[in-house]
Amino acid sequence: MTEPELALEVEDLVKVYAGSESGQRAVDGVSFTVERGRFFTLLGPSGCGKSTTLRCIAGLEATDEGTITVGGRVVSSHQPKVLVQPHERDIAMVFQSYAIWPHMTVFDNVAFPLRAGRKRRRVARKDVRPRVMEALERVQLAEYAQRLATKLSGGQQQRLALARALVGNPTLLLLDEPLSNLDASLREAMRTELRTLQRDTGVTTLYVTHDQTEALSMSNVVAVMQDGRIVQAGSPREIYRRPMSSFVATFVGRTNLFDATVTGPAASPSALTLDTEVGRIEAVCPEGVGVGDSVSVSVRPEDIRLHAERPLRPNVFDASIIRRMYLGDAVEYNVRVGERQIDTRQHGDVFLRRRQPAWVEFPVEHCVVLSDEFGATADTHADRGTEDEDHDPPDDRAGLLASVFEGAPAAAPVEEGTA
Repeated sequence: MTEPELALEVEDLVKVYAGSESGQRAVDGVSFTVERGRFFTLLGPSGCGKSTTLRCIAGLEATDEGTITVGGRVVSSHQPKVLVQPHERDIAMVFQSYAIWPHMTVFDNVAFPLRAGRKRRRVARKDVRPRVMEALERVQLAEYAQRLATKLSGGQQQRLALARALVGNPTLLLLDEPLSNLDASLREAMRTELRTLQRDTGVTTLYVTHDQTEALSMSNVVAVMQDGRIVQAGSPREIYRRPMSSFVATFVGRTNLFDATVTGPAASPSALTLDTEVGRIEAVCPEGVGVGDSVSVSVRPEDIRLHAERPLRPNVFDASIIRRMYLGDAVEYNVRVGERQIDTRQHGDVFLRRRQPAWVEFPVEHCVVLSDEFGATADTHADRGTEDEDHDPPDDRAGLLASVFEGAPAAAPVEEGTA
């Protein structure tokens, strides 16, 4: 098997906060690689270091340690000392504010990087117009070529910024929360447009966001950041279905998290019993977890089942319905089991009244056990892969999907023939 071609390599990247007397690190030893043609997302809360990482890759921030390689060329290093200027890195960047020139037409905005580049990268005058119009056609703005950029809507300005970034055929496209200024409905539409554009052009993309929906819906690989470090990386399914820590479980989507202690074997195959605040449950634990170990159990709201009659299965508890919220395609029930309130999400046809007897079930296969030492319960459906089968390599999930880095958990490779 041939090694995948890498568009980006980041190794032991460190960035210390400016003016920090204690040497507090905004980025603390981050390492990852991105294969050519992939969509890689850095996901995390405000202040986690994701945008700083992006700016270091772009050359807008000087690094304090580490090496950055773009398209096989080292652009930032400390041993030996290398620092390539941003305009020489063969990258393009779309900012949160788009940075559209208001005094220029749509055509001139896109043409600017072709006309203003240094001599060795400048495009011949006869080639500018066809290159610009091709870029505008990709983002469906060709008919607005002579319109002032300020006369475009927010979504059109975002597409204009993308066209300007792509017109130079960069090795790497950097996107710093480009959808955050759009309203909810337009943001949803632009997610689809952006992902389709990336697939059609094949440009390697590094995307930064705090929005879990954006990360899960568009990415080949998601790397979750916390306190300047990558704490987990993998496919969107791996990140959501098998979080490796309580932080990832609660940050990526909604979940019900229980502290638990392993007490012994269970009736369910491969499962153990665990004592929790809602009672004794059965769950499959990560390999290495044993009796007496303290763990956490994560159960997503959509995986919990509500019943009007008690089923004869494990992990079923008496529940009282506190609140019901009808959403059309689903109904969200907040229920109480013992002293604990639990969020559930049921099919829209499920109807239970507040004072009606009810039972809540935590299906064994959906109870994800998290251990600080041994990681998370293995995904029994890992062979389903991601929703991006046309871009995912068929063998090892893109070489762990990111070639991820010291200290950041990732799922084990899938054996050949199971994909």
